[in-house]
Amino acid sequence: MSIAQEPATVLDGKALAKQIEQDLRARVDTIKDKTGRTPSLATILVGDDPASATYVRMKGNACRRVGMDSIRVEMPSATTTKELMAKIDELNNDPDVHGILLQHPVPAHIDERACFEQIDLAKDVDGVTCLGFGRMAMQQSAYGSCTPQGIMHLLAHHNIELAGKEAVVVGRSAILGKPMAMMLLNANCTVTMCHSKTQDLAAHIKRADIVVGAVGVPELIKAEWIKKGAVVVDAGFHPTDNGGVGDIELTGVESIASAYTPVPGGVGPMTINTLIRQTVEAAEKSAGLDIS
Repeated sequence: MSIAQEPATVLDGKALAKQIEQDLRARVDTIKDKTGRTPSLATILVGDDPASATYVRMKGNACRRVGMDSIRVEMPSATTTKELMAKIDELNNDPDVHGILLQHPVPAHIDERACFEQIDLAKDVDGVTCLGFGRMAMQQSAYGSCTPQGIMHLLAHHNIELAGKEAVVVGRSAILGKPMAMMLLNANCTVTMCHSKTQDLAAHIKRADIVVGAVGVPELIKAEWIKKGAVVVDAGFHPTDNGGVGDIELTGVESIASAYTPVPGGVGPMTINTLIRQTVEAAEKSAGLDIS
């Protein structure tokens, strides 16, 4: 007689983000009381991409919910790399700006990587610079790339054991797949990175204790590939008529996995929440407040 598996734990990022915001509001109030300054995030939007505008608006709303200021910098599509870098320098030198976010993607004629690198490390709250990535990889002080950092926070909140586990990350982007793999490695996982050239993806997934979908392809990873009892983290989102799907086929996963992130409501809220949390931390550091 087989024993029925306990229902999978839903890794509810929306609920956790709401809980963290309560703490952030208190921390923002402390900064205001002790310094007379309001923590501030500057978001730079170049061009008129509607999806990017929506993301910037969501980040501004999150700032307001915790009492922070949100400075929205809008620049035309014809902006040059030099002009964008000059604007970033201006924000680097503004003591009232504690965090800088350059909304991805920028128009194709702009050297996005060069502009990311222009952001001062102390204000790189989105975790996009090479220096920040390198420091994170070497387990030195730095702000982690927001989506993987948010995922790590979500896993820690739910007491998901990582040490010694086999983790498979599908996707190798600079702001998601690569830092995700490094964070899991730093947490003592044995990490395999898969990508578009990986042969027999299913075989890699089937042995994974932790699966992270970060490839940007709708439901590329099939539920039938998931190992019994695995932890399933879906960092993808693709709008559909029924609300949206991720990179992992989640139908049926609740009866296979031990824990999984819903889509939507799992990883997405934690990404923005991490951005806000790291901006508050930057403001505390700037003010010399003890955040230990």
